[in-house]
Amino acid sequence: MSSRIKQSLAFLNNLKKIPLSAQSVDCLFSSKSFKAELLTQIANAKHRIYLAALYLEADDAGKEILMALYQAKKNRPSLDIVVCIDYHRAQRGLIGEKKATATNATWYQEVEKTQGLGVKIIGIPVKRKELFGVQHLKGFVFDDRVLYSGASFNNIYLHHNERYRYDRYWLINNHELADSMVSFLKNEIISSEAVVALNAESIPKISALKAAHKQLAKNLKQASYKYQGQTLSDTLSVAPLSGLGARKNKLNKCIRKVLQSTQNELVIFTPYFNLPGVLARDISGLLKRGVNLTIVVGDKTANDFYIPEDKPFRTIGGLPYLYESNLKRFAKKHQNALQSGQLKLHLWKDGSNSFHLKGIYADNRFVMLTGHNLNPRAWRLDIENGLLIDDPKQALKGLLDQELSTILQHTLQITEPGQIEGVDDYPEHVKKLLLRMRRIKADKLVKGLI
Repeated sequence: MSSRIKQSLAFLNNLKKIPLSAQSVDCLFSSKSFKAELLTQIANAKHRIYLAALYLEADDAGKEILMALYQAKKNRPSLDIVVCIDYHRAQRGLIGEKKATATNATWYQEVEKTQGLGVKIIGIPVKRKELFGVQHLKGFVFDDRVLYSGASFNNIYLHHNERYRYDRYWLINNHELADSMVSFLKNEIISSEAVVALNAESIPKISALKAAHKQLAKNLKQASYKYQGQTLSDTLSVAPLSGLGARKNKLNKCIRKVLQSTQNELVIFTPYFNLPGVLARDISGLLKRGVNLTIVVGDKTANDFYIPEDKPFRTIGGLPYLYESNLKRFAKKHQNALQSGQLKLHLWKDGSNSFHLKGIYADNRFVMLTGHNLNPRAWRLDIENGLLIDDPKQALKGLLDQELSTILQHTLQITEPGQIEGVDDYPEHVKKLLLRMRRIKADKLVKGLI
């Protein structure tokens, strides 16, 4: 065993973790069951509901969730209900749409005015502009139960109509973990004067929050989950982690340690194939020392930025092609490992549905549940979190195998780079866009920001 593997394992073993029982952990395997579970947990919560997501959309599914929260508050007035979402995202329309007068935030205001029950919807301004970083913490706490997913709340994530956006959905019933996640939101975020109630009568502009926001950004880079925990290496356990920024980022560090500790087999899920340089180097190192690597990534048509050819094209629609170009280069670089079967690339595609899975599974032991896209934006700009599960006795292997099997049902395994389309295969307007971006080196800038 190399010194790097030993050091990485020592780091992971020495992390303080919260003990779990296998019976307290469960996994859901579809977006419809995720929605049903959300509504069940909201209806059954007795003391607290804390939801952290990128956004809560003013569409049918979003309205169903918000009205369920208000109904729960009406049924139990003492119920503490807080929704933490991104400040900027709540106050704009969808990317590519004209500037909206009615936004998610104006809808929250209208509902609170009508209901008046005190459901808190908190807007978190991670950066002064959305382009440079968003609130990307995930996790939904109902009393002592944590439902962890990278999903937000809208029609497609909740499979309200025909289309869905596929994610991971894990349930952990543990008082200490739930307390830790709620305390983090309360103490590190909600207590800040930079965060605002998005359903209050008026919402302050970011310019009015300048001093408080500067302090919040500084605090979030140093923030961590607080819990008693234990140093465990032989017991099923979990460690919640957070991170913001490229330096001293605990979550990023842990992601690298999981990769570097892998001796036999690693599985990676990511919706956008756009690896930070350090992860690309770690992966190359794993392949050189013989680790079997499976990467599951969304087909470009399963990317949430993809625009079908029969729809009007916008510049943002070039992103899925940009990421596919990354994947093709990666496949060419590691062609020998790909053809030998040491490297398995799976492209996920299911009709017009989209793919949003993130995470890592190493040596049938370490499981990273996260909203982290494993891309430069998540690595440097967004506030991210994750749950590192340590499963040394493979108590959860049945659930993990079933989850992986369900995911792979809708994938095509790539065995040679030629199976992946390249620039010459793209529509003419996409080809021109990508070539122009490369010429002025804008592709590198875009890949670092989105």
